[in-house]
Amino acid sequence: MQRSSSVRDGEVSFFLSKTESGDFMQEMLERIDRVIEAGPYSDNWSSLAGWRVSQWYEQVKFGIFIHWGVFSVPAFDNEWYSRNMYIKGTRAFEHHVRTYGPQSVFGYKDFIPLFRAERFDPEAWADLFRRAGAQYVIPVAEHHDGFQMYKSQLSHYNAFEMGPRRDVLGELSRACRDRGLLTGASSHRMEHWFFMGHGKDFDSDIHEPLRRGDFYWPAMPEGDHMDIESRPEPTKEFLDDWLLRTCEIIDRYHPSILYFDWWIQHRSAKPYLKKLAAYYYNRSLEWGMPAVINYKFDAFPFGTAVPDVERGQFAEMKPYVWQADTSVARNSWCYTEGNQYREAADLICDLADIVSKNGRLLLNVGPKADGTIPEEDTAILEKIGRWLSVNGEAIYRASVWKKFGEGPTEIPEGHFGEANRKPFTSADYRFTTRDGALYVIAMKASADGCYAIRSLGAPEDARLADFHGVIREVTVLGSDERVRWNRSSDALHLQTGIRSDMPIVFKVDID
Repeated sequence: MQRSSSVRDGEVSFFLSKTESGDFMQEMLERIDRVIEAGPYSDNWSSLAGWRVSQWYEQVKFGIFIHWGVFSVPAFDNEWYSRNMYIKGTRAFEHHVRTYGPQSVFGYKDFIPLFRAERFDPEAWADLFRRAGAQYVIPVAEHHDGFQMYKSQLSHYNAFEMGPRRDVLGELSRACRDRGLLTGASSHRMEHWFFMGHGKDFDSDIHEPLRRGDFYWPAMPEGDHMDIESRPEPTKEFLDDWLLRTCEIIDRYHPSILYFDWWIQHRSAKPYLKKLAAYYYNRSLEWGMPAVINYKFDAFPFGTAVPDVERGQFAEMKPYVWQADTSVARNSWCYTEGNQYREAADLICDLADIVSKNGRLLLNVGPKADGTIPEEDTAILEKIGRWLSVNGEAIYRASVWKKFGEGPTEIPEGHFGEANRKPFTSADYRFTTRDGALYVIAMKASADGCYAIRSLGAPEDARLADFHGVIREVTVLGSDERVRWNRSSDALHLQTGIRSDMPIVFKVDID
């Protein structure tokens, strides 16, 4: 078979010319095995337990997630449109029939020619992410719908050959790296096993025969999403294809971070996760950039990758690094007409809370089908960027303090807790430390400019104190105003004339 080579960042990666043959898959799988055999990491959990979080990942605190794809064309409901439009009785089903006609006449695949991305400007996107204060960017390389946002030799259904006819992941990765941003990639391919399956329940454009490489393949029956032993379980052919697609992303784009959605926790995927992690970690060491995998729930054994919490946070500080991901919109990860947007101040509070507990925030935006980032998304990112330009020293390269914070507002533990969270009050604070200074982030500005931080009080019995050091000075980041302060047995009392609709950061210099 003819080989073709591509050069990226000084590395040469070899790919076979595109073919649907089993010989092609087998040769690529053998190549993956050779890389694993030659590297320090083997495809077993005992070996992978030797992986350690690299220093660069410990230092990053704020990243950008991007959900953009064919689902951005209908811009209705959410990014699960491709599934829901084939389920009778759903809003997406009724909208689709009313707007585009029966699914047998106009199916999801028919949105691909309408996904033109004619205004996609990766340089402008990267500039915006820099202004937002982000340190890393993770575009979705392939979502549940099965459309690859990158140049692929495993399926024709990719953005380089169809729709935009551009290597979206490659162009954006280069633009971000040129601006000093770390880049990653997100794969939601595993969920494609069942994602299009409801289209077989009635007369639609999803029907047999389907084979590997087809857009809708395999369109299997959908079970309980949280049942890690649900059947029918993914086949070897599907899992081999998943592994090859993921390794293709690794070899072509050298992502510093690989993010996976939840369904990789299915029992059938476990042998493939070991192989994928060993391959990725070994390849990243060749590049001199130790890599990170983000996972949800218990898809990976603890300590072999970095856990991620979706639309939620942890209630307490963790002794390990972790990530939270959420979106600028409450109702969807992709752009829809009528998105329900969160306030920038609320997202900044999320960032402060997460960093104080040893985490980092991955914040999602949803571009429109034409490649523009909506004005609402842009405004939110720029507000966050302006806040970070003033208060970033309390976030970037900051470390956890002995306690994460104080205040009456409780944070629900774990995934999807943000919908049930109450607003922060002016008695809620978060703590970080850097270069010997302590930072107190007031999550909501006080109406009268008075603050009482009880963790920094000086009780008569010093053995009961959270802090028994000497405070030299207290200042407000971004302001020359002198903060009046005194320390009593119950709290550090601060008074300032500064009023703001954003969190305020006090810097406590300690002798």
